[in-house]
Amino acid sequence: MTAAPAPAGLPPRVLGSVFLRLLAIQGSWNYELLVGNGVAFCVEPLLRRLPGGRDGVAYRAALARQAVYFNTHPYLAGLAVGALGRAECDGVPPARIERFRTALCGPLGSVGDRLVWAAWLPACSLVALLLFGVGWSPRGVVLGFLVLYNVPHLALRLWALQAGWRHGLQVAVALGHPVLQHAPRHLGRIAAVVGGLALPLAVHRALGGGIPTAPVPVAVALATPVLAGGLVWSQGRVAGWKATLVLLFLLLLFAVVR
Repeated sequence: MTAAPAPAGLPPRVLGSVFLRLLAIQGSWNYELLVGNGVAFCVEPLLRRLPGGRDGVAYRAALARQAVYFNTHPYLAGLAVGALGRAECDGVPPARIERFRTALCGPLGSVGDRLVWAAWLPACSLVALLLFGVGWSPRGVVLGFLVLYNVPHLALRLWALQAGWRHGLQVAVALGHPVLQHAPRHLGRIAAVVGGLALPLAVHRALGGGIPTAPVPVAVALATPVLAGGLVWSQGRVAGWKATLVLLFLLLLFAVVR
């Protein structure tokens, strides 16, 4: 029996159920299937829409298809879960679903790694370091980091699930989203500037200097991100060690004149 085409949007109750399951998608991770069982666990509420419901043959066959090897970035797993659930509910032939499932692994893993592990997480860590350097308490630094990191992280998970369900087998459209493609590059530049500002301030405070107000520490803190941003903008046209020597010379000259 061929399933009727699935509606464009997910009911809030189903959306919430799948979203909460996505937060635990790595709970059954193992070396044989990686997150395969987790994908099946997350997509299960969507499969209840198949003819016969949870007691139907279509439901059991689809769930078995999803409980096999799969590898993806956990934050973008919703794209796979939504797209696979949509394909099953639309009655796409099993062989095509299996090929589609295999093709999803590489792109989701590489895009997620670039965006989250290589860009967003380091940028948030440097912001937390900056908060420490400007005088925030340890508790405030931890809370600030958790809020800054997790609000976009949860939003990314929710967007991925909705986009996967909306696009189905055409989920490549979602993978071409400008945020996924260009954000890592921009976040890298921002992280360079924030890191240049955060490191001298954090080191100054860690050494017992308190919140820096003296001219030299402040000058170093302000000049370092400018130097870092300039080096990133120059894209290798200026040697970093030469620019650093110039900066040190200017700071030494300032200290002598002062």
